Amino acid sequence: MWMGDYTLLNLFGVFIQSVFVQNILLATFLGMCTYLACSNRLTTANGLGAAVMFVTLIAGVLNWFVHRFVTGEQALSWLSWAGINAKVVNLGFLEFLIYISVIAAFVQVLEIVVEKYTPALYMALGMYLPLITVNCAILGACLLATTKSYPFWANFAYVLGAGFGWWLAIALIAAIREKLAYSNVVRGLKGMGITFMMTGLMAMPFMGLQGIELANPSANIKPHPSVLTALTPEEPESSQENSSAKAQKEQV
Repeated sequence: MWMGDYTLLNLFGVFIQSVFVQNILLATFLGMCTYLACSNRLTTANGLGAAVMFVTLIAGVLNWFVHRFVTGEQALSWLSWAGINAKVVNLGFLEFLIYISVIAAFVQVLEIVVEKYTPALYMALGMYLPLITVNCAILGACLLATTKSYPFWANFAYVLGAGFGWWLAIALIAAIREKLAYSNVVRGLKGMGITFMMTGLMAMPFMGLQGIELANPSANIKPHPSVLTALTPEEPESSQENSSAKAQKEQV
């Protein structure tokens, strides 16, 4: 439930794979709306990226408990201690609704905190801060983690990596767009045109990592047959001579 077959090194592999190999924005292109709208300045992008990572982490952890104990298959079996047989009850049809409700609740809390302690960032983000609620990268990270059936700490590493990967992507494009503001860009490509082109170029190295698997637990990794052959101890020469002598006697 908590660690499963995963070790600490496996959890680090889950995090790295979530950030680089399966980047939620540059590999699956989720959360593009706020990515394009709030990436004009690096300071604004960092603030929004940190907010998205925080919401993704908390929502991912809470939604793991929701799936485990409320909406998953036979998730309500824990009610048996109260004499209620709820194993056959399936609330999976409510999963989307509950996930979005959890995300919306934490965005409201985050909006209150940001407005109180960093009003400059609150004014810079404007209407895009409450729109984190409908950021499909957050919901996508929660749903992808659910489909992977991770134990708790692997789920924690995955959603943390997904949020950090989104932050990394928006920080990179914001730094590039600040430089492009002083560059001589063709008139027809200014604005969203050059931003889409740079996003595609950024996505290419991330997409090139597809196929690398770092998230498998060590217990499920089987060694290659050649490795097993190399590890098999060789028969002593005396036993090989005895077997050949027996074979010659049988032929006679």
